[in-house]
Amino acid sequence: MSDSQIALLGAIAGFTIYLGLPIGRLRSPVPRLRTALNAVAIGILLFLLWDVLSAAWEPTDAALSDHRWATATTGGLVLTAGLVVGLCGLVYYDRWSARRRASAAASSEGPGAATATELVHTARSRAANLALMIAIGIGLHNFAEGLAIGNSAAQGEISLAVLLVIGFGLHNATEGFGIVAPLAAEGERPSWGSLALLGLIGGGPTFVGTLIGQQVVNETLGIAFMGLAAGSILYVVIELLAVVRRAAMKELTTWMILLGLLLGFATDAVVTAAGV
Repeated sequence: MSDSQIALLGAIAGFTIYLGLPIGRLRSPVPRLRTALNAVAIGILLFLLWDVLSAAWEPTDAALSDHRWATATTGGLVLTAGLVVGLCGLVYYDRWSARRRASAAASSEGPGAATATELVHTARSRAANLALMIAIGIGLHNFAEGLAIGNSAAQGEISLAVLLVIGFGLHNATEGFGIVAPLAAEGERPSWGSLALLGLIGGGPTFVGTLIGQQVVNETLGIAFMGLAAGSILYVVIELLAVVRRAAMKELTTWMILLGLLLGFATDAVVTAAGV
């Protein structure tokens, strides 16, 4: 199989993310549906968090078992740095973004003014920002997946590369839903152009990672991007949990989080059953 064919497969694996994005076009869902959408997204992201961290820690764990202390130390430090940047970086970005919105509102409306329109705009801005952060986190995760596809092809393991494409493609189909869940929950209907951009941010890195992975086989680089992805996904999970808690629908939230988690494991089971 040629490099261009492997690259095409990487692109297909990444852009299956578009299958779940149209859900973001739902018109003003009822409160229970809003809560359910966010809760399922949390479940999917919790699975991704576990999946990313286990893959990122595996090289370090193997190095510790083989008493390769330098490799283990490097892997552990790179993973830690990625987590710190991915999680704390988004915390400080969100704080900066909130200050900028508050400053813009104060300058346009005057001190102490807070109209209903402004409050709705602020809620929608937060939903859009959250969707963007989810797309970025998933994009980092998918870049690392693309590296795995490209690395497998570069080492002559074509069958493994194809199986990875199938498995990652199934995963990405559910990830698209996770990206737009905050928008659907707030009743904000993104334009098709916005959905296309979110899909490009979330799914495009799989293709880019495949291209790079075919040329560069670097375990440390993969750990770094996995760490960044895990940190950003964890931040988004914290934010979404705060949203669903305000809805005060504990039973529905619990069942929907479980559903999202099981969806993640179900797609992973396909890859495992194939012998990857």
